[in-house]
Amino acid sequence: MAWQIEYYEHHDGSVPAAEFLDRCPAKIDAQFNAVLDAVAVAPPPQFSGGGKWEAMHGSMGGYYEIRLTGPGREQFRLFCLLENATPTELRHRGLNGPSIVVINGMRKPHRTTFTDRDYRKQVRALGERHLDSVPRRLAR
Repeated sequence: MAWQIEYYEHHDGSVPAAEFLDRCPAKIDAQFNAVLDAVAVAPPPQFSGGGKWEAMHGSMGGYYEIRLTGPGREQFRLFCLLENATPTELRHRGLNGPSIVVINGMRKPHRTTFTDRDYRKQVRALGERHLDSVPRRLAR
């Protein structure tokens, strides 16, 4: 059974990941969508991402990222959470089944790193808001 792809919606109605994708070059946006589709069909626990879909570690444990390289070797990252539970619990959360929830994205020049502050502000804070809301706030 394929997983669903959902997008986190912030309390102000914005959808950070969709806004990020809108700012990406068209080819990168298409590649992100292709990887999301492939992961959803695999499904995520069995998907071997070939370096494009990776489980994160440390303070980002529990998150997954899609890693792409764009023009000028610029690095693009899309951050996701997995939602999987019993059908009753998923319905309680407002989900129709196991889901990949796309939280936000970031980009950086080649050979640079994101700081813990970047991750905290741009990903973890949003992910925590997502997980704290029942039912989940999803763009529909």
